[in-house]
Amino acid sequence: MNRPKVLVFIDWYLPGYKAGGPVRSLTNLVDHLRDRIDFHIVTSDTDYTGSGPYIEVVPDQWTHRPDGERVWYASATGRGRKYWARLIREQPWDAIYINGIYSWWSTVVPLWLTRRSDRLRIVAVRGMLAEGAMRHGHLKKRAFLRAMRMLGMFRNVRFQATNAEEVEDIHRWIGRDAEVRLVPNLPRKASVAAVLGRPKDKGTLRLVSMARIAVEKNTLMAIAVLRGLRGAIRFDLYGPIYDQGYWQRCQAAMAVLPDGVTVRYHGAVAPEEVPQVLQDAHALLMPSAGENFGHTMLEALTVGVPLVISDRTPWKDLEHQDAGADLPLDHPERFTAFLQQMVDMDQAAYDRLVQGASALGRRYLDDPQAVQRTYELFLR
Repeated sequence: MNRPKVLVFIDWYLPGYKAGGPVRSLTNLVDHLRDRIDFHIVTSDTDYTGSGPYIEVVPDQWTHRPDGERVWYASATGRGRKYWARLIREQPWDAIYINGIYSWWSTVVPLWLTRRSDRLRIVAVRGMLAEGAMRHGHLKKRAFLRAMRMLGMFRNVRFQATNAEEVEDIHRWIGRDAEVRLVPNLPRKASVAAVLGRPKDKGTLRLVSMARIAVEKNTLMAIAVLRGLRGAIRFDLYGPIYDQGYWQRCQAAMAVLPDGVTVRYHGAVAPEEVPQVLQDAHALLMPSAGENFGHTMLEALTVGVPLVISDRTPWKDLEHQDAGADLPLDHPERFTAFLQQMVDMDQAAYDRLVQGASALGRRYLDDPQAVQRTYELFLR
Protein backbone atom coordinates (compact mmCIF):
# COMPACT_ATOMS: atom_id res chain seq x y z
CA MET A 1 0.00 0.00 0.00
CA ASN A 2 1.35 3.43 -0.99
CA ARG A 3 1.88 5.94 1.79
CA PRO A 4 -0.82 8.64 1.81
CA LYS A 5 0.44 12.03 0.65
CA VAL A 6 -0.76 14.80 2.97
CA LEU A 7 -0.42 18.53 2.34
CA VAL A 8 -0.36 20.41 5.66
CA PHE A 9 -1.00 24.10 6.29
CA ILE A 10 0.11 25.65 9.58
CA ASP A 11 1.23 29.17 10.50
CA TRP A 12 4.44 28.05 12.24
CA TYR A 13 6.53 24.88 12.25
CA LEU A 14 10.04 23.72 13.12
CA PRO A 15 12.59 25.13 13.66
CA GLY A 16 10.09 27.54 15.21
CA TYR A 17 8.70 26.80 18.65
CA LYS A 18 7.40 30.05 20.15
CA ALA A 19 3.79 29.39 19.10
CA GLY A 20 3.72 26.52 21.60
CA GLY A 21 1.01 23.87 21.46
CA PRO A 22 0.03 23.85 17.75
CA VAL A 23 3.65 23.43 16.66
CA ARG A 24 4.25 20.71 19.25
CA SER A 25 1.02 18.93 18.25
CA LEU A 26 2.02 18.75 14.59
CA THR A 27 5.65 17.89 15.37
CA ASN A 28 4.59 14.95 17.52
CA LEU A 29 2.11 13.77 14.90
CA VAL A 30 4.74 13.83 12.17
CA ASP A 31 7.28 12.07 14.41
CA HIS A 32 4.88 9.20 15.06
CA LEU A 33 3.58 8.81 11.49
CA ARG A 34 6.45 9.78 9.19
CA ASP A 35 7.06 6.11 8.30
CA ARG A 36 3.39 5.70 7.27
CA ILE A 37 2.48 9.10 5.78
CA ASP A 38 4.32 11.38 3.33
CA PHE A 39 3.99 14.87 4.87
CA HIS A 40 4.47 18.12 2.92
CA ILE A 41 4.11 21.13 5.25
CA VAL A 42 3.42 24.72 4.16
CA THR A 43 4.33 27.30 6.79
CA SER A 44 5.94 30.68 7.44
CA ASP A 45 9.68 31.34 7.17
CA THR A 46 9.48 33.32 10.45
CA ASP A 47 8.71 32.12 13.97
CA TYR A 48 5.79 33.41 16.03
CA THR A 49 6.68 36.93 17.27
CA GLY A 50 9.98 36.55 15.37
CA SER A 51 11.74 39.67 14.10
CA GLY A 52 13.02 38.08 10.90
CA PRO A 53 13.12 34.89 8.82
CA TYR A 54 14.94 31.75 9.92
CA ILE A 55 18.60 32.01 8.96
CA GLU A 56 18.99 28.30 8.22
CA VAL A 57 16.20 27.86 5.63
CA VAL A 58 15.74 28.90 2.00
CA PRO A 59 12.21 30.27 1.48
CA ASP A 60 9.67 29.53 -1.25
CA GLN A 61 10.86 26.07 -2.18
CA TRP A 62 10.56 22.55 -0.79
CA THR A 63 13.09 21.85 1.93
CA HIS A 64 13.88 18.30 3.07
CA ARG A 65 14.12 18.30 6.85
CA PRO A 66 16.57 15.82 8.45
CA ASP A 67 13.80 13.47 9.62
CA GLY A 68 12.13 13.19 6.21
CA GLU A 69 9.21 15.59 5.96
CA ARG A 70 9.28 18.28 3.27
CA VAL A 71 8.55 21.86 4.29
CA TRP A 72 7.69 24.91 2.19
CA TYR A 73 8.81 27.99 4.16
CA ALA A 74 6.82 30.82 2.60
CA SER A 75 8.30 34.29 2.68
CA ALA A 76 6.19 37.40 3.21
CA THR A 77 6.17 38.02 -0.56
CA GLY A 78 5.70 34.32 -1.34
CA ARG A 79 2.28 34.05 0.26
CA GLY A 80 -0.61 34.41 -2.13
CA ARG A 81 -3.54 32.55 -3.61
CA LYS A 82 -1.67 31.77 -6.81
CA TYR A 83 1.22 30.19 -4.88
CA TRP A 84 -1.14 28.17 -2.68
CA ALA A 85 -3.14 27.07 -5.74
CA ARG A 86 0.03 25.85 -7.42
CA LEU A 87 1.05 23.84 -4.36
CA ILE A 88 -2.42 22.31 -4.11
CA ARG A 89 -2.31 21.31 -7.81
CA GLU A 90 1.25 20.01 -7.55
CA GLN A 91 0.30 16.46 -6.56
CA PRO A 92 -2.86 14.37 -6.19
CA TRP A 93 -2.86 14.80 -2.41
CA ASP A 94 -4.75 12.15 -0.46
CA ALA A 95 -5.62 14.69 2.23
CA ILE A 96 -5.18 18.37 3.07
CA TYR A 97 -4.61 18.96 6.78
CA ILE A 98 -5.35 22.46 8.10
CA ASN A 99 -4.22 23.50 11.56
CA GLY A 100 -6.30 26.17 13.24
CA ILE A 101 -9.48 28.11 12.49
CA TYR A 102 -8.78 31.82 12.12
CA SER A 103 -5.62 32.08 10.02
CA TRP A 104 -6.03 33.71 6.63
CA TRP A 105 -3.18 31.85 4.92
CA SER A 106 -3.36 28.53 6.78
CA THR A 107 -7.14 28.16 7.02
CA VAL A 108 -9.25 30.50 4.89
CA VAL A 109 -7.29 30.43 1.64
CA PRO A 110 -6.69 26.64 1.57
CA LEU A 111 -10.37 25.98 2.34
CA TRP A 112 -11.49 28.44 -0.34
CA LEU A 113 -9.18 26.98 -3.00
CA THR A 114 -10.34 23.42 -2.27
CA ARG A 115 -14.03 24.12 -1.68
CA ARG A 116 -15.04 22.29 -4.88
CA SER A 117 -12.41 19.58 -4.57
CA ASP A 118 -13.19 15.95 -3.77
CA ARG A 119 -9.99 15.65 -1.73
CA LEU A 120 -10.24 14.76 1.93
CA ARG A 121 -9.95 18.02 3.89
CA ILE A 122 -9.26 17.92 7.63
CA VAL A 123 -9.32 20.84 10.06
CA ALA A 124 -7.70 20.49 13.49
CA VAL A 125 -9.32 23.26 15.54
CA ARG A 126 -6.50 23.25 18.15
CA GLY A 127 -8.66 24.47 21.04
CA MET A 128 -9.70 27.66 19.24
CA LEU A 129 -13.41 27.00 19.77
CA ALA A 130 -13.14 26.28 23.50
CA GLU A 131 -15.15 28.35 25.95
CA GLY A 132 -12.14 30.22 27.30
CA ALA A 133 -10.74 30.99 23.85
CA MET A 134 -14.12 32.17 22.53
CA ARG A 135 -14.42 34.73 25.34
CA HIS A 136 -11.59 36.86 23.90
CA GLY A 137 -12.65 38.79 20.81
CA HIS A 138 -15.91 36.83 20.79
CA LEU A 139 -17.80 39.23 18.51
CA LYS A 140 -15.17 39.05 15.77
CA LYS A 141 -14.84 35.29 16.14
CA ARG A 142 -18.59 34.72 15.93
CA ALA A 143 -18.85 36.96 12.87
CA PHE A 144 -15.96 35.10 11.22
CA LEU A 145 -17.49 31.68 11.88
CA ARG A 146 -20.88 32.84 10.64
CA ALA A 147 -19.32 34.10 7.40
CA MET A 148 -17.39 30.85 6.92
CA ARG A 149 -20.59 28.84 7.33
CA MET A 150 -22.55 31.07 4.96
CA LEU A 151 -19.85 30.71 2.30
CA GLY A 152 -19.91 26.93 2.68
CA MET A 153 -16.23 26.84 3.63
CA PHE A 154 -16.74 24.02 6.15
CA ARG A 155 -18.89 21.88 3.86
CA ASN A 156 -17.56 18.30 3.50
CA VAL A 157 -14.73 19.02 5.96
CA ARG A 158 -13.65 16.47 8.56
CA PHE A 159 -12.82 18.07 11.92
CA GLN A 160 -10.32 16.74 14.43
CA ALA A 161 -11.28 17.11 18.09
CA THR A 162 -8.77 16.11 20.74
CA ASN A 163 -11.21 15.65 23.63
CA ALA A 164 -14.93 15.22 24.29
CA GLU A 165 -15.43 18.91 25.12
CA GLU A 166 -13.94 19.88 21.76
CA VAL A 167 -16.37 17.58 19.96
CA GLU A 168 -19.22 19.59 21.49
CA ASP A 169 -17.45 22.89 20.72
CA ILE A 170 -17.25 21.98 17.03
CA HIS A 171 -20.90 20.95 16.86
CA ARG A 172 -21.88 24.19 18.62
CA TRP A 173 -19.90 26.63 16.46
CA ILE A 174 -19.59 24.78 13.13
CA GLY A 175 -22.83 22.80 12.98
CA ARG A 176 -24.55 19.73 14.35
CA ASP A 177 -24.04 17.93 11.04
CA ALA A 178 -20.25 18.45 10.99
CA GLU A 179 -18.14 15.29 10.70
CA VAL A 180 -15.97 15.14 13.81
CA ARG A 181 -13.30 12.59 14.67
CA LEU A 182 -12.15 12.35 18.28
CA VAL A 183 -8.39 11.88 17.89
CA PRO A 184 -6.29 12.93 20.92
CA ASN A 185 -2.98 14.69 20.46
CA LEU A 186 0.09 12.49 20.51
CA PRO A 187 2.82 12.94 23.13
CA ARG A 188 6.44 13.69 22.37
CA LYS A 189 7.89 10.47 20.94
CA ALA A 190 11.10 10.52 22.95
CA SER A 191 9.84 10.56 26.52
CA VAL A 192 11.93 11.31 29.57
CA ALA A 193 11.74 9.04 32.61
CA ALA A 194 10.29 10.53 35.77
CA VAL A 195 12.77 12.13 38.11
CA LEU A 196 12.11 10.94 41.64
CA GLY A 197 13.87 12.30 44.71
CA ARG A 198 13.68 16.00 43.73
CA PRO A 199 14.70 17.76 46.97
CA LYS A 200 11.81 19.42 48.83
CA ASP A 201 12.18 21.20 52.16
CA LYS A 202 9.32 22.51 54.23
CA GLY A 203 8.70 26.20 53.63
CA THR A 204 10.07 26.22 50.06
CA LEU A 205 8.49 25.85 46.62
CA ARG A 206 9.77 26.24 43.04
CA LEU A 207 7.07 26.85 40.45
CA VAL A 208 7.31 27.10 36.67
CA SER A 209 5.04 28.21 33.83
CA MET A 210 5.77 27.39 30.19
CA ALA A 211 3.29 29.31 28.06
CA ARG A 212 3.12 32.57 26.20
CA ILE A 213 2.47 35.62 28.37
CA ALA A 214 -1.13 36.25 27.35
CA VAL A 215 -4.57 36.78 28.83
CA GLU A 216 -5.86 33.37 27.74
CA LYS A 217 -2.98 31.73 29.63
CA ASN A 218 -3.91 33.69 32.78
CA THR A 219 -0.33 34.68 33.59
CA LEU A 220 -1.58 37.61 35.68
CA MET A 221 -3.75 35.35 37.82
CA ALA A 222 -0.86 32.93 38.31
CA ILE A 223 1.19 35.78 39.74
CA ALA A 224 -1.69 37.20 41.79
CA VAL A 225 -2.45 33.94 43.65
CA LEU A 226 1.10 34.04 45.07
CA ARG A 227 0.33 37.15 47.16
CA GLY A 228 -1.15 35.14 50.02
CA LEU A 229 1.72 32.65 50.31
CA ARG A 230 4.15 32.40 53.19
CA GLY A 231 7.57 30.90 52.62
CA ALA A 232 10.42 30.95 50.13
CA ILE A 233 8.70 30.70 46.73
CA ARG A 234 10.22 31.12 43.28
CA PHE A 235 8.09 31.27 40.12
CA ASP A 236 9.91 31.03 36.77
CA LEU A 237 8.07 32.20 33.65
CA TYR A 238 9.06 30.86 30.23
CA GLY A 239 7.37 31.88 26.97
CA PRO A 240 7.09 34.74 24.48
CA ILE A 241 5.33 37.97 25.45
CA TYR A 242 2.21 38.29 23.31
CA ASP A 243 0.82 41.58 24.65
CA GLN A 244 3.13 44.25 26.10
CA GLY A 245 0.24 45.97 27.88
CA TYR A 246 -0.72 42.72 29.59
CA TRP A 247 2.92 42.09 30.52
CA GLN A 248 3.08 45.51 32.20
CA ARG A 249 0.11 44.50 34.35
CA CYS A 250 1.95 41.28 35.24
CA GLN A 251 5.03 43.27 36.23
CA ALA A 252 2.91 45.53 38.43
CA ALA A 253 1.53 42.43 40.19
CA MET A 254 5.06 41.10 40.65
CA ALA A 255 6.12 44.36 42.30
CA VAL A 256 3.65 43.94 45.22
CA LEU A 257 4.40 40.31 46.09
CA PRO A 258 5.40 39.66 49.70
CA ASP A 259 8.96 39.14 50.85
CA GLY A 260 10.20 35.68 49.99
CA VAL A 261 8.09 35.37 46.82
CA THR A 262 10.06 35.95 43.61
CA VAL A 263 8.96 35.83 39.97
CA ARG A 264 11.55 35.69 37.19
CA TYR A 265 10.96 35.94 33.44
CA HIS A 266 13.33 33.96 31.19
CA GLY A 267 11.87 34.37 27.68
CA ALA A 268 11.02 31.53 25.34
CA VAL A 269 12.62 28.12 25.80
CA ALA A 270 13.72 25.75 23.04
CA PRO A 271 11.89 22.37 22.93
CA GLU A 272 14.98 20.35 23.75
CA GLU A 273 15.46 22.35 26.96
CA VAL A 274 11.90 21.80 28.24
CA PRO A 275 12.49 18.53 30.17
CA GLN A 276 15.40 19.96 32.15
CA VAL A 277 13.53 23.17 32.98
CA LEU A 278 10.59 21.13 34.23
CA GLN A 279 12.78 18.82 36.29
CA ASP A 280 14.10 21.80 38.24
CA ALA A 281 10.60 22.75 39.47
CA HIS A 282 8.35 21.36 42.20
CA ALA A 283 5.14 22.09 40.26
CA LEU A 284 3.81 23.50 37.01
CA LEU A 285 1.52 26.50 37.71
CA MET A 286 -0.67 27.27 34.66
CA PRO A 287 -4.25 28.44 35.35
CA SER A 288 -5.10 28.62 31.62
CA ALA A 289 -8.52 29.81 30.51
CA GLY A 290 -8.63 26.67 28.36
CA GLU A 291 -6.40 24.03 26.77
CA ASN A 292 -7.48 21.47 24.20
CA PHE A 293 -4.56 19.28 25.29
CA GLY A 294 -1.70 20.91 27.18
CA HIS A 295 1.55 19.42 25.86
CA THR A 296 3.59 21.10 28.59
CA MET A 297 1.28 19.56 31.19
CA LEU A 298 1.88 16.06 29.84
CA GLU A 299 5.63 16.64 29.67
CA ALA A 300 5.56 17.82 33.28
CA LEU A 301 3.71 14.69 34.36
CA THR A 302 6.16 12.41 32.54
CA VAL A 303 9.05 13.85 34.56
CA GLY A 304 7.09 13.60 37.79
CA VAL A 305 6.15 17.28 38.15
CA PRO A 306 2.66 17.82 39.68
CA LEU A 307 0.23 20.22 38.00
CA VAL A 308 -1.57 23.20 39.54
CA ILE A 309 -3.93 24.17 36.73
CA SER A 310 -7.47 25.26 35.98
CA ASP A 311 -10.39 22.88 35.54
CA ARG A 312 -10.60 23.88 31.85
CA THR A 313 -8.12 21.38 30.42
CA PRO A 314 -8.36 17.63 29.67
CA TRP A 315 -6.29 16.89 32.80
CA LYS A 316 -8.97 16.24 35.40
CA ASP A 317 -9.34 14.83 38.91
CA LEU A 318 -5.70 15.48 39.73
CA GLU A 319 -6.10 15.64 43.51
CA HIS A 320 -7.66 12.19 43.68
CA GLN A 321 -4.77 10.86 41.60
CA ASP A 322 -2.14 12.57 43.81
CA ALA A 323 -0.91 14.40 40.71
CA GLY A 324 -1.64 18.03 41.66
CA ALA A 325 -4.88 20.00 41.45
CA ASP A 326 -7.29 21.26 38.76
CA LEU A 327 -9.14 24.19 40.28
CA PRO A 328 -11.94 26.61 39.24
CA LEU A 329 -10.78 29.97 37.95
CA ASP A 330 -13.55 31.83 39.75
CA HIS A 331 -12.05 30.73 43.09
CA PRO A 332 -8.45 31.97 43.00
CA GLU A 333 -8.20 31.51 46.77
CA ARG A 334 -8.22 27.75 46.17
CA PHE A 335 -5.05 28.08 44.10
CA THR A 336 -3.41 29.97 46.95
CA ALA A 337 -4.54 27.39 49.51
CA PHE A 338 -3.27 24.42 47.50
CA LEU A 339 0.05 26.12 46.80
CA GLN A 340 0.46 26.86 50.51
CA GLN A 341 -0.09 23.15 51.19
CA MET A 342 2.74 22.44 48.78
CA VAL A 343 4.98 25.04 50.43
CA ASP A 344 4.40 23.31 53.78
CA MET A 345 5.04 19.77 52.47
CA ASP A 346 8.02 17.74 53.57
CA GLN A 347 9.90 15.37 51.28
CA ALA A 348 7.68 12.34 51.94
CA ALA A 349 4.42 14.21 51.24
CA TYR A 350 5.85 15.79 48.10
CA ASP A 351 7.19 12.46 46.79
CA ARG A 352 3.63 11.11 46.79
CA LEU A 353 2.69 13.86 44.32
CA VAL A 354 5.75 13.08 42.19
CA GLN A 355 4.80 9.42 42.00
CA GLY A 356 1.15 10.24 41.23
CA ALA A 357 2.14 12.66 38.47
CA SER A 358 4.52 10.13 36.94
CA ALA A 359 1.88 7.38 37.01
CA LEU A 360 -0.69 9.60 35.27
CA GLY A 361 1.78 10.60 32.55
CA ARG A 362 2.79 6.99 31.99
CA ARG A 363 -0.84 5.87 31.59
CA TYR A 364 -1.27 8.36 28.76
CA LEU A 365 2.01 7.50 27.05
CA ASP A 366 1.24 3.78 27.13
CA ASP A 367 -2.06 4.11 25.20
CA PRO A 368 -1.53 1.77 22.19
CA GLN A 369 -4.52 3.08 20.23
CA ALA A 370 -3.55 6.74 19.93
CA VAL A 371 -1.18 6.44 16.96
CA GLN A 372 -3.51 4.14 15.00
CA ARG A 373 -6.46 6.49 15.50
CA THR A 374 -4.36 9.39 14.28
CA TYR A 375 -3.29 7.45 11.18
CA GLU A 376 -6.91 6.59 10.39
CA LEU A 377 -7.80 10.30 10.55
CA PHE A 378 -6.08 10.69 7.17
CA LEU A 379 -7.90 7.81 5.46
CA ARG A 380 -11.20 7.93 3.59
